[in-house]
Amino acid sequence: MENTSPAKKKKSKQAKGSKAKVSVARQASLKTLRQVFGGQSLSAVQQQTIDNLEDSRDRGLANEVINGVLRWRWQLEFLVSKLLSKPLKQKDIDIQLILLMALYELIECRTPDYAIINEAVELVRKSGKKWAASLVNAVLRRFTREKEKLLSSIDEEQAKYSHPDWMLKKIKDDWPDDWQEILQANNQRPAFWLRVNQTQSTTTQYQTLLTEQGIDSDASSIAGHALKLVHGVDVRTLPGFNEGALSVQDVGAQLTAQLLDISDGHRVLDLCAAPGGKTCHLLERYQAIEHLVAVELDEKRMQRVSENLQRLKFLDAAGQGSKVELIVADARKYKDWWDGNAFDRILIDAPCSASGVIRRHPDIKTLRRESDINQLVELQSEILSSAWQILKPGGELLYVTCSVFKDENQNQIADFIEHNAVIQKDAVEIKINTDWGKVCDYGRQLLPGEQDADGFYFCKLKKLSVR
Repeated sequence: MENTSPAKKKKSKQAKGSKAKVSVARQASLKTLRQVFGGQSLSAVQQQTIDNLEDSRDRGLANEVINGVLRWRWQLEFLVSKLLSKPLKQKDIDIQLILLMALYELIECRTPDYAIINEAVELVRKSGKKWAASLVNAVLRRFTREKEKLLSSIDEEQAKYSHPDWMLKKIKDDWPDDWQEILQANNQRPAFWLRVNQTQSTTTQYQTLLTEQGIDSDASSIAGHALKLVHGVDVRTLPGFNEGALSVQDVGAQLTAQLLDISDGHRVLDLCAAPGGKTCHLLERYQAIEHLVAVELDEKRMQRVSENLQRLKFLDAAGQGSKVELIVADARKYKDWWDGNAFDRILIDAPCSASGVIRRHPDIKTLRRESDINQLVELQSEILSSAWQILKPGGELLYVTCSVFKDENQNQIADFIEHNAVIQKDAVEIKINTDWGKVCDYGRQLLPGEQDADGFYFCKLKKLSVR
């Protein structure tokens, strides 16, 4: 904030205007957090609450505060509990959220303390609970006085690592030697990875183009089409974006296409395809694909797949393409949509807990429930069993999740192979031999933060010809 002590009217008006804009950002942040804490995903609400803000500075501040609160929720709540003599009532969730927002800013942001506190108090007044204004003011001022003491008092693991207890315990149990690194990685800001469309340019050529435009990037050592931007930008401003020259996709997700190993003339099935990043990458990487069928249950999410394919020129404006077919259907009920021609390659991008992509989607820690896991495991099992029925003998299936929970990953595959050994006896694992990730009983796990990637699990299966 500018120092207005010279007392020029013009500067004073600019300062007031800036303050009003910041208030817009914080009001949008509060509205968004209220909806997420109420059970809606951040991606589902931010388009209406954040993306519509006119000023890029407002969008930047709102995104910083929202993601910061969701990332550090349990630590911030611990601090609030120390600062309040008694907990706030559930009906006062707005006051709780305003405190979380202000505490995050006081800890992490460079805005002057007095401005953060004043804005928090103003937000309380606008929420219609003027009685709480003095409470919020007193709590936040006390925090600024006792900041170091309060931060050093954080000794509970749930608060220290800012994860819900059930998730913290499950990660500990599954990864006893790596759990601290996983939790710490989950609380980091995600890297900004691009995928270069190889039908238009090589990765090296596009990196050179970025350099010429003053945009610094680093190539990945594990995914040949990936570039990491040193500084975040609006992807729509990057050269060739509207023409399909690149896409935003985490480097871990980009490993999927290079693991599937598609040859000329193969028929390929992509199950649970939305939002279409892996679908598009398969078409970019394997231009000799004969036919790719992408199946997605949700019609709105399938629209995202279509939009991405159109931008990358794999579909025309009418949604038609010579190589790719989009089907809105339940992957488990293949008899309802399958044409009877078996597939050479099948990708299952399985619905999962998303516990490997928390740093990119911190709302997962708030929205996911322990009871979700068993339901997801059952769903994954049904999709895997159904997909196996329409895979050609000699064909290969790649099972992928963005989870770090073993129940969804190696245990899921172990159960499938054990069941298959009793009935069909035609499933065998294809070992993934690489220098990234951790070897599991079945498959391979890329943990969050490794190679600056999100967390992904991969397992390849081959269908044997059984007489």
